[in-house]
Amino acid sequence: MISVRKSIRNSGLALVVGLLLMTGAPALAQDAVEGKKIFEGNCAACHSLDAEVVGPALKNVHERRGDEWLLKFITNSQELVASGDKDAVEVYEKFKKMPMPAFGSSLSNDDIKNVIAYIKEASAAPAEVVAETPATPVDDPAKPAVAQDVAFSDLPPVMLLTIALTGFIVLLVVLTLFVLFRLLVPMMGDSIYAEDFRTSFAGRMLFLLRGDTTVMTGKAKDEIASNHDFDGIQEYDNDLPPWWKYMFYASIVFAVGYMLHYHVFRTGALQAEEYEMEMQEAALIASRNVEDPNAVTDFEVLTEAAALEAGEAIYLQNCAACHGQAGEGTVGPNLTDEYWLHGGDVNEIFKTVKFGVPSKGMVPWQGKLTKDQILEVSSYILSLQGSNPANGKEAQGEKE
Repeated sequence: MISVRKSIRNSGLALVVGLLLMTGAPALAQDAVEGKKIFEGNCAACHSLDAEVVGPALKNVHERRGDEWLLKFITNSQELVASGDKDAVEVYEKFKKMPMPAFGSSLSNDDIKNVIAYIKEASAAPAEVVAETPATPVDDPAKPAVAQDVAFSDLPPVMLLTIALTGFIVLLVVLTLFVLFRLLVPMMGDSIYAEDFRTSFAGRMLFLLRGDTTVMTGKAKDEIASNHDFDGIQEYDNDLPPWWKYMFYASIVFAVGYMLHYHVFRTGALQAEEYEMEMQEAALIASRNVEDPNAVTDFEVLTEAAALEAGEAIYLQNCAACHGQAGEGTVGPNLTDEYWLHGGDVNEIFKTVKFGVPSKGMVPWQGKLTKDQILEVSSYILSLQGSNPANGKEAQGEKE
């Protein structure tokens, strides 16, 4: 009888344990699913699993810190830093002393545990391997065409004929000069050595062809210019090389022309004017590239109720973690006063949201939000002006 009771009791215990094991996994999975929603709504703006954004990468953080430490840090990170916790201080110092918002007032312990469960599950998941597919080349009219080599034989017949005719004319001129040189020089006899002929242009060219380089280097007279003697070095009265003198004369002519062109008749742009013109050209080029932070935009503030409601939803999901539910400012600045760090015009706010300010911890939202969504949230931020929420952060930046 005892053995029968014992068997029944053991069977019952096994059944209970089995039921617990069968129901435990779905409960944990449900926690992770709920935690993912909470993470995306409150943490994804500043954290990623695999890369440092505003805060540290969170993959396997539970192994490095422990669940209890994570619960305390997420609840109130500054309280843990103030207590002197070594790990909390290390994280605070590493990330430029940017305080993490205290989620103890907006999330329950169960919510935070769900987030930790999601981090555990996401950390354990194998990395997805994405097969790289070769990109299909697409012709971009904005990019200059790449020059392609063309065989000489593939040139148009007209161009081939032009090249052949030009080569024939050059060859004919060279042959003519050679024949004249061979005929005329013997006919002139010793008269080519006369000083008058040698100093003429024709004579200089003739003797240059014969190997006399004085037309380029000048004539060495070897005449002592003075009786000065410096350590056996004497001064000779030799000509400057003609090429040097010709360049000097050309520079004088160029200087006169430069002065007349730029400073007298003002037909040319000076450096300051050229700089302004180039900056204008650069602005025009940048305006064609929507991904350039310097591109000129002319957005208007959206005032329709539907657009502002959409902007509010985007704000609460992505921005409230750092700027507060009402824009009062927590980690980020107060968005309800008249002071701005990066400009308070809708176009300036649009660029700040789109391209971010990584050095200040503001992440870029391009790629995560569309242009229309960025404009909606920028317009909503401007609608918060003067709302004066409770616990507003002190003013930062310049008054607009």
